Amino acid sequence: MKIDCSISPDLTKVKGDVSRLQSLGYDGARVAELTHDPFLPLTLAAEYSEDIDLMTSVAVAFARNPMSMAHLAHDLNAFSKGRFILGLGTQVQPHVVKRFGMPWYKAPRQMREFINAMHAIFDCWYEGDKLNFEGEYYRHTLMPKTFQPTNTAYGRPKIYLSATGPLMTKVAAETADGLIMHPFSTERYIREVNLPAIAEGRKKADVAPEDFEIDYAPMIATGQTEEEIEKSIAQVKDRIAFYGSTPGYRMVLELHGWGELQSDLNRLMREHRTSEMAELIDDEILHTFAIVGEHEKIAPEFKRRYGDLIDRSAFLATGLSAENTHSVISQLRL
Repeated sequence: MKIDCSISPDLTKVKGDVSRLQSLGYDGARVAELTHDPFLPLTLAAEYSEDIDLMTSVAVAFARNPMSMAHLAHDLNAFSKGRFILGLGTQVQPHVVKRFGMPWYKAPRQMREFINAMHAIFDCWYEGDKLNFEGEYYRHTLMPKTFQPTNTAYGRPKIYLSATGPLMTKVAAETADGLIMHPFSTERYIREVNLPAIAEGRKKADVAPEDFEIDYAPMIATGQTEEEIEKSIAQVKDRIAFYGSTPGYRMVLELHGWGELQSDLNRLMREHRTSEMAELIDDEILHTFAIVGEHEKIAPEFKRRYGDLIDRSAFLATGLSAENTHSVISQLRL
């Protein structure tokens, strides 16, 4: 199992963050597309690192087009000598339409076509195929030699797709190299919903299941003292409550018989009573969604739940010393 950690999107902090991650033994650095573009800090991370992977977790696909995304992914992968992983996500319709000013169609169909268009572009660049992709939403039929990258020695970058529901999970299994599970998932949900969808998608694509990777970073509440653990638990409960208020994640709660909790959390959110939301997260819900306890208990519990399920994860070293962080990462790799 590979273990990553997020780095700051602040370009002035990238060098220090990457140096710290390498010293602690992390396998990769991630940047999410939140307040800044994720590709610029990862470009600096490539310059200041030697062997760690670099990943967008995630970049908003529908804010761009397949060609522009293909160029970004190619350039970062070539510059980092094959260390880049393009993690993609859809965002939600209001953000794509109102924030990015881009069209929104049927998300799973659009994403399947978006990634397949990128594959067609990569086939042109790396295999010499003629570019001739015509889909429902995207059309790419022109690639003069003048605009074609020539630094292709490190091949095409891997593509991971973020998904929670079975439809988008199938798209990931059909078109991508890996699946990024949302933190608002559970061991049971992965086993009963995601794994069957992955198997169906890989079968449809007629590709080997073992070539597909699952990336999942569960929520963790830990610390070196009881006070630190309690503080971390409060933060995790807030996070569970926030995610749980989102209608798109109701399916996860419903699997456990907690569907009405989503309605209650959503109501409090709409009434701006956010300080009350975490009070609805009891210990059963907390321990179902999160790994909780002293730092020496984190790795064993992590492996017990997910050791046979996932290939890559992320561990945020909140409240832990450098020595303890290195210990947890080493244990997770065994």
